[in-house]
Amino acid sequence: MMLSNFSVEQTLIKAKSHAKKGELEEAEKLYETILKNFSNNIRAKQGLAALIKPNQNNITQNPPQEVIDQLVALYNQGQITTVIKQAEVLTKQYSGAFLAWNILGASRAQIGMLDEAIEAYKKCISLKPDFAEVYSNMGVALKNQGKLDEAIDAYKKVISLKPDSASAYIDMGNALYHQGKLDETISAFKKAIFLNPKNANAYYNIGVVFNAKGKLNEAIDSYKKSVLLNPNYAEAYSNMGVALHEKGMLDEALEIFKKSISLNPDNAIAYNNMGATLKDLGKYEKAIEAYKRCIVLKPNYADAYNNLGVVLQDHDKLGKAIEAYKKSILLKPNYAEAHHNLSFALLNCGKLKEGLNEMEWRWKTKKYISKIRYFPKPMWDGKESLIGKKILLWCEQGIGDAINWSSCLPLLSSKADFCVFECQKKIVPLLKRSFPNIEIKPENRDLDIERNDFDFHLPMGSLYKNFLNEIKQNFKLDAYLVPDPVRVNFWKERLNSLGKGPYIGIGWKSSNMSQNRLQNYASINEWYPLLTIPDVTFINLQYKDFNDDLNEIKNKYGVNVHNFDDLDHYDNIDDVAALCAALDIVVSTKITINYISAGVGTPTMLANWKQSCWNNFLSNPRSLSAKIFERDTWEPWENTFVQISKEIFKYKNKNINNFNGTKI
Repeated sequence: MMLSNFSVEQTLIKAKSHAKKGELEEAEKLYETILKNFSNNIRAKQGLAALIKPNQNNITQNPPQEVIDQLVALYNQGQITTVIKQAEVLTKQYSGAFLAWNILGASRAQIGMLDEAIEAYKKCISLKPDFAEVYSNMGVALKNQGKLDEAIDAYKKVISLKPDSASAYIDMGNALYHQGKLDETISAFKKAIFLNPKNANAYYNIGVVFNAKGKLNEAIDSYKKSVLLNPNYAEAYSNMGVALHEKGMLDEALEIFKKSISLNPDNAIAYNNMGATLKDLGKYEKAIEAYKRCIVLKPNYADAYNNLGVVLQDHDKLGKAIEAYKKSILLKPNYAEAHHNLSFALLNCGKLKEGLNEMEWRWKTKKYISKIRYFPKPMWDGKESLIGKKILLWCEQGIGDAINWSSCLPLLSSKADFCVFECQKKIVPLLKRSFPNIEIKPENRDLDIERNDFDFHLPMGSLYKNFLNEIKQNFKLDAYLVPDPVRVNFWKERLNSLGKGPYIGIGWKSSNMSQNRLQNYASINEWYPLLTIPDVTFINLQYKDFNDDLNEIKNKYGVNVHNFDDLDHYDNIDDVAALCAALDIVVSTKITINYISAGVGTPTMLANWKQSCWNNFLSNPRSLSAKIFERDTWEPWENTFVQISKEIFKYKNKNINNFNGTKI
């Protein structure tokens, strides 16, 4: 390019302007263009030299503010690569340019160059140790690396430099939260709120922590304060809905989710949360619509497919539920909860081998991770010979499952020379008497990692997997539990003292009545077709929270359900089994008592939710004396109890002269 004297002057002005803005390559090109045409141009030589060798007066100075402002503008526009390039040049030209180092660190962090970002932040700190902003930025980078202790130290440094920095307390609280230090997290957020009472984000964050601690009222109050300060805070509404749902306030939760979605119609998480609430409200079609909308907004959302599978299963659409679970697993192959849910769906539709294999994923779910035991000896694979070997069977779930699955103990002991079963202490006496050829002992996990007193071990829930063919061939068993005969006679005499039989024991709810389990249990009001049967004597088999229900039965129906105050229904399982054996009939929902009564051979009528994940080969009682009466999701419990009542009338007519001890 040929330049005239006039155009040289213009080019020099442009080059100088680029240099001031930190656009050094552009400036360099213009100076070199001038020198190609006018090799002795002193101003071009000086300008070019200044780009390569900065003036000594600039060594400890930052670049001109307009250059920094330009970098910040480019950063905010998302031109990260350009910012990095120019910042790197500036840090060479101005060795004291701490602001350029901070911008360089932030830009590197934006594209995942966290190690390089932290190095830039450290260089900035070496130049200006009292620069609070860079400690804050470094804390974020360290947190993203999982270096939480170092991140917290960085935030503490911010606070030491700026004690009134509410944002630093919020950042530190978030890091503490990820460490699981919830009380310290709350303290940090409370300090942030004290410093800035109008910070909606601080109230939102503390609400999240309260929710994690199960303090639902405090969480809801915090979310309410958050949206009061920021009425458009869609995420706060969504989280408030979750807390309301967990508290059982389903209608209120649904309205809050609708509010969240009205503020952010593209919020897939809110649709996912709303789907769960609609499911628990029994609005299955609308729940399915919510999950499908969630998936449209977020097609790779594995959680939504898993949740969709649950509601489809509850709505008796097993085939579609299995498809949803498999799609979830396709998106997230190691998604243990989806595998676990799939196992129940497969079992419920009779695909037993596949279902039991998927059930092994339970050990990777959050629910089971604390239940697993670690031994130096291997787990039995169901194939290796146990001849001459000792095997330890250990209990992994509640006493209901332990009692039901204990029916398989003879299958295991027949394979091994010696079998030990460790279980909850309160069922040891009953199982010792029932299985004299097996060593039954209370569970003790203290020395698991050092134990060398067996050859193989097996968690109890894997018994069905390893003995599938044998159990399928002989699923219904005669009574396999042996109660204390002396106590059975004692309870028969106690029952006779109450009046005429038949004597019917009832149990209607679990100790865990969480929202997602409620469909398995009928309220005491829904038992009225049974409770109004004339000329029977009812016996309470609930072990807790039954007094209000018993009073309601008496006040509403004039029926006295007898409770033996001297019987510890919770801990004295051996005596509960004896009482069950003395009764003529037991009626219950899916709770522990049905396994005990069926196991001792008492006619047991089980009011069961048909679509329940527990209504399958693995979870139903094995005893011949158990009879299941099913309710579909969309039906009231009334029909089920009408059917049970008809069965009891048949029993009364058949055994009118021979109650208390006669089994059918």
